[in-house]
Amino acid sequence: MRVDNEILALSMDFAVRVVKLYQFLCDEKKEYTLSRQLLRSGTGIGANVREAVYGQSKKDFIAKMSIALKEVSETEYWLELLYKTGYLVEKQYNSITSDCLRIARIITAIVKTTKNRMEKID
Repeated sequence: MRVDNEILALSMDFAVRVVKLYQFLCDEKKEYTLSRQLLRSGTGIGANVREAVYGQSKKDFIAKMSIALKEVSETEYWLELLYKTGYLVEKQYNSITSDCLRIARIITAIVKTTKNRMEKID
């Protein structure tokens, strides 16, 4: 299954941002619990996208991409919680959330397109 290189690159770049944010939150804000959750979900997006590329079937591809989308949603939650509890300032929150939402839109489009193509084959 071929996936657009854009989502592979975006999800990797996003994971790097999340790792750096995690380091900042631990070092500067002394926040360890929420940031650990963010690290797990934020890096899980790209891991699942990468797994999807090597899926055994189109159904497997859709399943892995859907898991990546769930990870995006969870990441949005942790970012919002970090913002609302004062660990992130508005500028930080808006910047990384914008990237997160962009990834969500792309993955959603990939899943929909793949499902539509499967329906046409059946």
